[in-house]
Amino acid sequence: MARRLEGKRIALTGPRKAEDLSKLVENMGGIPLIRLAQGTVFLDDIDLRNGLIAWVENRPDWAVFTTGVGLDALFEMAEDMGIAEEYWDLLRNTLIAARGYKTVNGLKKRQLEPVVRDDDGSTEGLIRAFSTYDLKGKTVMIQLHGDPAPKLIQWLEEQGARTLQILPYRHIQPADESLELLLADLLGGRIDAVTFTSTPQVRFLMDHAARSGRLTELIEALSGPVVAVAVGKVTAQGLVEAGIPRIIAPREERMGSMMVELARYYAGESHPFFERDNKLN
Repeated sequence: MARRLEGKRIALTGPRKAEDLSKLVENMGGIPLIRLAQGTVFLDDIDLRNGLIAWVENRPDWAVFTTGVGLDALFEMAEDMGIAEEYWDLLRNTLIAARGYKTVNGLKKRQLEPVVRDDDGSTEGLIRAFSTYDLKGKTVMIQLHGDPAPKLIQWLEEQGARTLQILPYRHIQPADESLELLLADLLGGRIDAVTFTSTPQVRFLMDHAARSGRLTELIEALSGPVVAVAVGKVTAQGLVEAGIPRIIAPREERMGSMMVELARYYAGESHPFFERDNKLN
């Protein structure tokens, strides 16, 4: 894949690993432009402490983890509160479900094994894996991933489960100036491809464009000269729901794979996400 992004201007909208991605783009011949569409991810200590206390006191039947970052945050807070051993022992005696390979790796690092895991990194994949289990009357604690998870929660409640939720970190909107710079570059033809690593980045950009009366222009840009790139299926789904007709996404949710897939697309070796996974149409 060396130099296969030669001369392409790639906007990076995610704060995590932006420098590493920039170096990868440069190594592939591209020009990285850091244009953050997501603000600082921060932990809400009070809510997190209260959530952990409720978790230990309620001892749910199921624990659902959706991100490795969230899992780490929970254990770090449990350590700070002096209940890490109690929390780990609780999880050893709780049925665990996990979404994403980073989450599964984080659990295995702590000698915890999920009995349910997705097959593709998506919420839909997690629901498919859950579908063989009887959840009626069960209590399910869900670690959210910076945003609500209405589809998963609705499905669990439809199965008769009682859900509890804990949000270890939140995605916040960046300054309007940051979003305006990204939007102006997209509409001004100064970007060839824009990468998204979470659904909030998509939402924040779309909301900013809508507030300034340029949403239609943005969708047209992302339908024509600018290629929208998603890190994985969940983020791609967010772009689908925003009305973007062409999305590039790797089968494996990895940032490096995202850039490789974009290079393959430019080389004519990869099909857009819509064509490859038309079940999302």
